[in-house]
Amino acid sequence: MNRQLLKTISPITLLCRAKGYKPSGGVRYPGGIQYFPRHPDHKDPEITPSKLFRVEQIRTSRHHPWWQKKILSELKLDEENRVAIVKNIPPINMRLWKIKHLIRVTPITFPYGEPMKEDINYTVLKENGQCIVTKTLQPEQKQVEALEKFETDPKKMDSTTLKRESRYRWNDPFAGGF
Repeated sequence: MNRQLLKTISPITLLCRAKGYKPSGGVRYPGGIQYFPRHPDHKDPEITPSKLFRVEQIRTSRHHPWWQKKILSELKLDEENRVAIVKNIPPINMRLWKIKHLIRVTPITFPYGEPMKEDINYTVLKENGQCIVTKTLQPEQKQVEALEKFETDPKKMDSTTLKRESRYRWNDPFAGGF
């Protein structure tokens, strides 16, 4: 007798997948993530991950479990310090994932290059994650020449002459100009 004929088919068995079922296709990423693109010619954009994250606490840790409070204290996020800078490494990312409802994570970008050791005093971190390094600025040569030309111009009036002439015009408005 044929075993296929003896096997009963129910609608429940048709809807359930076998335990080891893996759908065909898709792109497998590290960490066991499988992505099924909408279009077959889909290409991932080239992304260089940020080295650092700006982590800001947006909700209080009151009425939350002790392990979440412990993670916040390890990251040095408390009532006084609501912003911390952390590395983008897997152990830190696992901690951030556990408290993601309490924090806001922003990747830090360096639009003008990464700061060196001597540039630390001239570095500003904005809320949008941009780390701006204002290195020692030198004036342009055209600006220096324009300033010298203005300073040495014989037609330029100094402040005492302007005050005297303005007072003269105020006292006698119909006498004429300079």
